[in-house]
Amino acid sequence: MEMKRWLLILCALGYAALLTARPQEAAAAVQEALALCLTRVIPALFPFLAVTALLLRLGMASWLQGLFAPVMRPLTGLPGVSAAALLAGLLGGYPAGARAAAGLYRDGLLTRREAELLLAFCNNCGCAFLYAYAGAGVLQSPRAGVGLAVIHAASALLSGAILCRLEGERGRPALPCALPSRPEPLSGALAASVGGAAAAMANICAFVVLFRSVTDLLPPGLPPWVPGALELVSGVSALSPGRAGFVTAAGLSAWGGLCVHCQTLSVIGDLSPRWHWAGKALQALLASLLAAAAAPFLL
Repeated sequence: MEMKRWLLILCALGYAALLTARPQEAAAAVQEALALCLTRVIPALFPFLAVTALLLRLGMASWLQGLFAPVMRPLTGLPGVSAAALLAGLLGGYPAGARAAAGLYRDGLLTRREAELLLAFCNNCGCAFLYAYAGAGVLQSPRAGVGLAVIHAASALLSGAILCRLEGERGRPALPCALPSRPEPLSGALAASVGGAAAAMANICAFVVLFRSVTDLLPPGLPPWVPGALELVSGVSALSPGRAGFVTAAGLSAWGGLCVHCQTLSVIGDLSPRWHWAGKALQALLASLLAAAAAPFLL
């Protein structure tokens, strides 16, 4: 614990030194990060955070449990309702999946251990970012964007299938498919969902501004995976079209970046993040391998 504390202190001092040495560049980086939040992060993420929470509060859990139990149970050993978090992550992007998993645990639909295992593979990059920004935009290939989205989803499911088999004890037995929906009144559910999504967006944007300013102050000429390990958009935007860029984009989007991990920690409450860390590391490895195998056919 002391080592972690001193490491955080050194990082904070280093960041403070950068801010002191390059105040104008730091101010410009913060302005750019705020613009990024207003034009890309909030429009892409806020609706999914609010709608996912609203659907769960209105009783969608019962429907998901019956529909996805035949898939989620054999693949990961988790109840079908866990598909809500997986879909939220793949459609809404980071950290919508993690917030949905925490909501399922808070509502008593998953045990603590089940929710922590779900964090290993439900927190994902959104398909829109992979297709439109990384593929069609940076890599200049819509076909590469489709490949990135498919590889990302496949690597997430593979990571879940592998890691969930490493944990045997999951608390109480999973509930049967006839899960009571327990819907809330629409007015209360809507107010709680929108308010919770707004609070989550404030935390998310704060981390985006912080880490985007850090990456913009790094020395020029670093390989893209260095800023990408800290903040995903910065790393992906530095890639070049081609096989190397495709493989790197797959690995970076699966890892998410330290910024995403901090966002995740801010929305999961008292759940342990240990399976989240393991899942993102394994998913990054699997996504890179799948991308390397698929690159000759897609590019």
